[in-house]
Amino acid sequence: MEIVLWGLAGLLVVVGLVGSVVPILPGVPMVFVGLFLAAWAGGFEAVGGGTLTVLGLMALASVFLDFAATALTTRRYGAGRSAALGAVFGLLVGLFFGLAGAIFGPLIGAFCGHLMARGTMEEASRAGIGAWLGVFLGALAKLVVALLMLSIFAVTWFR
Repeated sequence: MEIVLWGLAGLLVVVGLVGSVVPILPGVPMVFVGLFLAAWAGGFEAVGGGTLTVLGLMALASVFLDFAATALTTRRYGAGRSAALGAVFGLLVGLFFGLAGAIFGPLIGAFCGHLMARGTMEEASRAGIGAWLGVFLGALAKLVVALLMLSIFAVTWFR
């Protein structure tokens, strides 16, 4: 059973790290579940409830941080609801086109969404850039939180 827990923990952490950057996956929560399983596999001896509580709160905060980064940046650049919905749609469609689609899908989607809502080309361009920056900053923040969680876990484990 311990080997299964370690294998599943490692898989969840790796997929979670990828998911921290790929917006469709709940990356940081997956990293947390992986770290929880690793602590369980170790009998909660090296990493206990206190550390897991901190890691869980970090995972929860990362979800809000991602939404806040996207919302604030998008709004800062004048994007409205149509641009935000377009960015989400662009991201979903973009995922079928690999990394380039995931990177440029939100920008194109927000641009089109804002333009369809009767915005000008200039406004739509700003909305697209704002949505792209929001997605990028949110992904960067999630990756930093995930790596910080891994660091805290490792320091606690090997202490």
